[in-house]
Amino acid sequence: MSFRIRSSCRLCGSPQLETVLQLQATPPANEFVTLARAAEVQPEYPLYLSRCGDCGHVQLPVVVSPDILFSNYVYVSGTSPSFVRHFSDYAADMVARFGLKPGDLVVDIGSNDGTLLGFFKSAGMRVQGVDPAKKIAEQANASGIQTICAFFDRGTAAKILSDHGPAALVLANNVFAHADDLQEIAHGVRDILDPLRGRFVFEVQYLVDLVQKTLFDMVYHEHLSYHALQPLLPFFGSLGMSVIDASRVATHGGSIRVVVQSGRGLESSVQMQDLLLLESRALSGDPFGDMTHRIQRAGQQVRDALHGVSGKIVGYGAPAKLTTLMYQFGIQPDQIAYVVDDSPWKQGLLTPGKHIAVESPERLLEPDNMPACIVIFAWNFAEQIIKKYPQFKGSFIVPLPEFQKV
Repeated sequence: MSFRIRSSCRLCGSPQLETVLQLQATPPANEFVTLARAAEVQPEYPLYLSRCGDCGHVQLPVVVSPDILFSNYVYVSGTSPSFVRHFSDYAADMVARFGLKPGDLVVDIGSNDGTLLGFFKSAGMRVQGVDPAKKIAEQANASGIQTICAFFDRGTAAKILSDHGPAALVLANNVFAHADDLQEIAHGVRDILDPLRGRFVFEVQYLVDLVQKTLFDMVYHEHLSYHALQPLLPFFGSLGMSVIDASRVATHGGSIRVVVQSGRGLESSVQMQDLLLLESRALSGDPFGDMTHRIQRAGQQVRDALHGVSGKIVGYGAPAKLTTLMYQFGIQPDQIAYVVDDSPWKQGLLTPGKHIAVESPERLLEPDNMPACIVIFAWNFAEQIIKKYPQFKGSFIVPLPEFQKV
């Protein structure tokens, strides 16, 4: 089957799952299609969040086949200058914090085009990527970043351990939100880590930011888990691992960086205690009920703004969140002339389901093609995008986190 409904918690296994946020069904958010498939009706899958009544973990019960989601993946981190800078700073911080030395092994799960591993390689470390997207893995290998084209599991970990020995650092960026079997990944990480000095560091979109900033468009079928710190502590503890630190980072509208080691951890950091207190306040009561009302209000604001535009409307950015936002807000293909995106991997394709053409941003500079309004679907880069086009005389619509028309 192309999808199934999970009936137990992804972290603790409890069957006590309660639906807390219902969204419109969508096709997979990164399933862009070619022009030849323009008339094709893409399958749409249910989209809703459930919360575990025992450990509190928030998750997507709908599990779409990973082969559908990731085999022809078109998100490439190296096409975003801001993410390249983020990964450069990230690598430098990891090297300094954990005292990594030339020759140490760094493994990246979901390594994409190898952008992050490239910074470790430049610092003299041995690097190994793992990614299931065939074309992207091929590109990474061609650029000198050794990459296994596969999903990470204990078998993959055993191969890496046999070929290269234990890892000083294992990384996973957003991948720990993408996998259905988190225990399998965690077991594989534990198997591959150097038992004395190895660290597992992962970044995921932070549930507190998602709720407080109404970032519902971060909910799509790739993102199976919406992590907070509290449910992760017993999860790793049950596997003989310990969360030893956590901190907030700005990526994806608000993320959390978690540090894990094998065995018993040190006393939790002040940052961890602050986050646990924040979560107890931000996620108590009925946060998703309040969020639902804010989503409805934001949708009405965007629809009203679009109806008030006289002239051509285009979109800027074709991230995965575009799909959730367009379906939830009821934005129709005839309202958006085209979408521009910096990624060559997406240019020339059509957006999932709505089948709006994705073009190069250069099209916005054509004198006879200037739109009346630009909807910034990549709202986390809104400030940079607006500054990039001082010659644009029309209006910008920024749908989230707070509706703006500038």
